[in-house]
Amino acid sequence: MTAVSYAGIALALVATTAYNVGLILEKRALAQMPALDLRRPVPLVVALATSRAWLGGFALMLAGLACQTVVLALEPVSVVQPVLASGVVLVVVLSRLVLRERLRGGEAWCVAAIAVSVVLLALSAAGARASHVASPRAMAAVMIPSAAVGLLVAVRSLRGRQHGAGVAAVGCGAGTGLVYGVAALAIKALSGVLVRHQPAADIAIGLVSSPYLYALAGCLAAAMLTFQAGLQACRASIIIPVSAVAGSMYVMITATWLFHEHLPANPGELALRLAGIALATLVLIALSRQAPDQASGLPAGGAGTTPGYLADARRRYGS
Repeated sequence: MTAVSYAGIALALVATTAYNVGLILEKRALAQMPALDLRRPVPLVVALATSRAWLGGFALMLAGLACQTVVLALEPVSVVQPVLASGVVLVVVLSRLVLRERLRGGEAWCVAAIAVSVVLLALSAAGARASHVASPRAMAAVMIPSAAVGLLVAVRSLRGRQHGAGVAAVGCGAGTGLVYGVAALAIKALSGVLVRHQPAADIAIGLVSSPYLYALAGCLAAAMLTFQAGLQACRASIIIPVSAVAGSMYVMITATWLFHEHLPANPGELALRLAGIALATLVLIALSRQAPDQASGLPAGGAGTTPGYLADARRRYGS
């Protein structure tokens, strides 16, 4: 392994640490806010934008995303993604130490399996060739229903139409992960404008005139606001990993078809991809089937006592 690879691994560690610590800081700030109401988006945005603690976590998360973008451009996915996936472990540790969340035995194994599935999916893409061309009609046919279904699942979960806080965390995480995945498809389509090596003015015109730019903005805004409401009402140690694996799995499956990217020709890489998808699916099913008393979201030191912010959020969403 070269010195550049070691530097890439170090930057990946910085990226995943900053990103996940930022999410934990957001969660802690959300605990001090009134319940976020998705039916009133303007007050929701104002509440977030006027919270210094939340803005600090958000800024740290954005810094982590920037570092991820840089390191993925410098190093192979097979080297970087396993390091980034280790952030799931950091989320679990920090949610226990900072947020006083507790995972039961079965939930802890499920979260660990999520990290493994993300690594398997990343390793399966190690030798993949990137494509940036897709049919606009096919993209619309996939992106629009996916975004609608993702938002519907996330909002219904927050409103308590399914039993148990753990189930709500899985539903909201999977739903927002789906919408984030649609945003990733838009980014991939937009990257086709950037790889044409055109003059800067032509690139700017191409980006502004592309419908994918506005699809990206809409999906990111909707996913972020919904995810923040879910992060306030659900345990970070569940909703963050579930959202990550749902988004990764969605992009891996849909992009292969939309952008005509072939499945791995290497039998080993194909097996890794299929295993990653199967493991992620089984984990999501297992988490969603947790009994309510195993997914109550109660803090470690408060058996039988629900935090005020969580009770407020549950009342708001009708659970």
